[in-house]
Amino acid sequence: MATAQTGAEGAAFGWAMVGIWLGGWMLVSFLADLPRASGWAGRAQALLAPVVFGLTLIWFWEALVRVLSVPRVILPPPSAIGARISTSAPTLWVDFVQTFVKGALSGFAIGVAAALVFALVVNRYDFLRRGLLPVGGFLAALPIVGTAPIMVMWFGFDWPSKAAVVVAMVFFPMLVNTVQGLAAADAMQRDLMRTYSASWGQGLRKLHLPAAMPFIFNGLKISSTLALIGAIVAEFFGSPTRGMGFRISTEVGRLQLDMVWAEITVAALAGSLFYGFWALLEKRVTFWHPSQRAR
Repeated sequence: MATAQTGAEGAAFGWAMVGIWLGGWMLVSFLADLPRASGWAGRAQALLAPVVFGLTLIWFWEALVRVLSVPRVILPPPSAIGARISTSAPTLWVDFVQTFVKGALSGFAIGVAAALVFALVVNRYDFLRRGLLPVGGFLAALPIVGTAPIMVMWFGFDWPSKAAVVVAMVFFPMLVNTVQGLAAADAMQRDLMRTYSASWGQGLRKLHLPAAMPFIFNGLKISSTLALIGAIVAEFFGSPTRGMGFRISTEVGRLQLDMVWAEITVAALAGSLFYGFWALLEKRVTFWHPSQRAR
């Protein structure tokens, strides 16, 4: 019914839309309140509510655009976006590799590794905590729209400049979370390690790193979302003829909004999967933490 609408059916279809939306809402509430099964069945059950909600939202978007005859240059329907994804898959793949694999992942890896090393140094020498963290906070406050053109001038128009922007964006959140995590062990635990005559390395391996894992994964999850955003925005200020940010800025100028939404869809899926990877790994590594045991 949604794909066949021309807008001439009047208010009847509008009320049908409201009814289906309310029915979908009730179904999502029912699925969310079901007792959770164990094993893989429970994991599949946990996905039912968001999947039903997402499908309902997509249907509502499709029907609303068709009923109101919204021009495609303003908001294309999901069917047009899906068709554009299928016909432009090679272009989308090239843009994905350029932005996510080369720019976002490389910058993420460098920024996270540098933040972890600096956090260990700060944890070892307390005077650096008072000196480095304020400087890091200042650098984190710099707007990306100001630093991205500078990075492009320094490192060129290809992916290294985008990776540099990503490094600047993910470094400070990762550093702050790791430093807080390394200091999370309470005084009694630290006194116990001193009682055992544990060295700094032994205390780090046996006490501080395990206590810091929830904080480290929190920083990883935050950085995973910032990395892709930084790489896409940096491409607005100069890039070769490929990349998600380049494609979005170019197609907006050509009023090809279906291609813009196709790039947004690919970026959203990639970012969600990247975030989900770290969330799943966190659950495996920090299974002992109360926040994980309660799930």
